[in-house]
Amino acid sequence: QVQLVESGGGSVQPGGSLRLSCAASGNIFKIYNMAWYRQAPGENRELVAQITDSDSTYYADIVKGRSAFSRDNTKNTVYLQMNNLKPEDTAVYTCAADLAPAGQITPSTYWGQGTQVTVSL
Repeated sequence: QVQLVESGGGSVQPGGSLRLSCAASGNIFKIYNMAWYRQAPGENRELVAQITDSDSTYYADIVKGRSAFSRDNTKNTVYLQMNNLKPEDTAVYTCAADLAPAGQITPSTYWGQGTQVTVSL
């Protein structure tokens, strides 16, 4: 059973930092892309950042210059460091991964359960 487990959310003051973690577990053949989405109350879910298996990265304009990916392939884990957080960054952040479980070549998209990030005074 493949699972994505997120951690690292929380409450911070404006200007603060958080590091979000997303760990993929289970019997996995290959991870292609991992990404973070966010959804604020009353808003649509939006892509925040993505990293591919070749370490190409994409950052949405909303976080560009304030965020950076890192990864630990031995743990199937990616980290998103978010700095200079703003109140408008408040949202539920959800990890997604395009991966192929063991015995499967074609990847499927898996989602985590989400972690709350709140930025306020």
